Amino acid sequence: MPTLPELDLTILAAAISSGAVAFRARTRLEPAGGPGDKVFPPTYLLNAYDGHRTRYAFEKRRIDGVEVPTVLLDSVASQANRMEEALRVSWESGELSLPVISVDFSEHEGLEDLGRITALDAPHRAADALLRDSMLDGVFFRHSDVGRAITEARPNHATAMYTHCPTALVFGMWDSTGPKGGLGSKYQRALTSEIVGIGAVAGVKVGSRLDPAGIEKNAGPLYALADHPDEWTVSPEQAEQRKGSPVTFSRKGAKGKGKGAPSEANHGNIPPDVDSEAGGVTIDYALQTQVLSLPALRRLAFVTGPDGSVLPADQRLEAQAAARTALAALGLAAMALGRGYGFDLRSRSQLVPTEPLVFELLDNDGGEPARFRLSSKGALALVEQAAQAANDLGMAWQQEEIRLVPSPKLAGLILRSRAQVTEGEIAETD
Repeated sequence: MPTLPELDLTILAAAISSGAVAFRARTRLEPAGGPGDKVFPPTYLLNAYDGHRTRYAFEKRRIDGVEVPTVLLDSVASQANRMEEALRVSWESGELSLPVISVDFSEHEGLEDLGRITALDAPHRAADALLRDSMLDGVFFRHSDVGRAITEARPNHATAMYTHCPTALVFGMWDSTGPKGGLGSKYQRALTSEIVGIGAVAGVKVGSRLDPAGIEKNAGPLYALADHPDEWTVSPEQAEQRKGSPVTFSRKGAKGKGKGAPSEANHGNIPPDVDSEAGGVTIDYALQTQVLSLPALRRLAFVTGPDGSVLPADQRLEAQAAARTALAALGLAAMALGRGYGFDLRSRSQLVPTEPLVFELLDNDGGEPARFRLSSKGALALVEQAAQAANDLGMAWQQEEIRLVPSPKLAGLILRSRAQVTEGEIAETD
């Protein structure tokens, strides 16, 4: 295979300005254990597939004119999170200069372990409730100058989002929890990625446990200990009493819901069983498909500079093109850095590429795509060069991290939630 040219700023800027369609990368993967090794897809609520109930997202896709059974190994949303994590790691190491908004829990008693949660971690990015319910310089984030600017930004006036959270313009965002509710600004995903297992066949999973202490099922019941219902006792006299009867112990501490079997305290044997709904899959191969849409970036308009002043008419087109090029560079870096971060998707689901990462530039004339290489190091340099070119035209990124602190109500909510979990109470989730 001949050596491919390196994707550089000249090529990227020309693609943005020329009306090219997209950059695409399609990579074949296989299980780390080799062909035929089992991988475990993500599990979802049970659904029907060919008359069977399953926890996996199976579907049939047409490949080369043939219907092929496939299974989703990593969704678009999950892939976005992984690429954002790769960007965050590079930002934290100082390799990547990038605007970041974060909430710092490190100095709040009882929440120090949360550390710093950034817009690259939060599921709704700059519009996430964690940021909304945090404070900047003593006011709620949405009421700060930066927060108001982000709230008022929209795709045809996107400078504030570009300045403070450009990744939201790359990975997409819907500001549905802000003051405008469902009418909040929507930014479509410009970058999508998905990993699918091709030729998928469902397997089975077996499980069992032999208790080395030989504790039998009929050794119970266990009772919730008086004054400490999250602990157990075999003595009815030491148990918590309700209506004159001892309360049986439950593994999760929910009084009276367990039957008090030793298994409630993780003792005893587990007889061998077979799980045919979440037993992993074997596949012919896995395919990662990544697409960076250039029309999606061209729909973003930048009328003003970061300071709010209207860009001069003779500079606006060039400045907008430079900003879109910087966003494209950021998307390509997310793809390249994500590749370097690996494909260890979850327990027993590690994949390895069987071919190099190749970027294809799809033109609008339907011709053969141009092919390029781009290493992680080259991608970082590309972002730096593109951001500097945009900065020179008046479209600068925020250089300093915008660090928020949790509001008293947010901190109180998290602490209360943790206390309930500690006490064994199971809260309802949305």
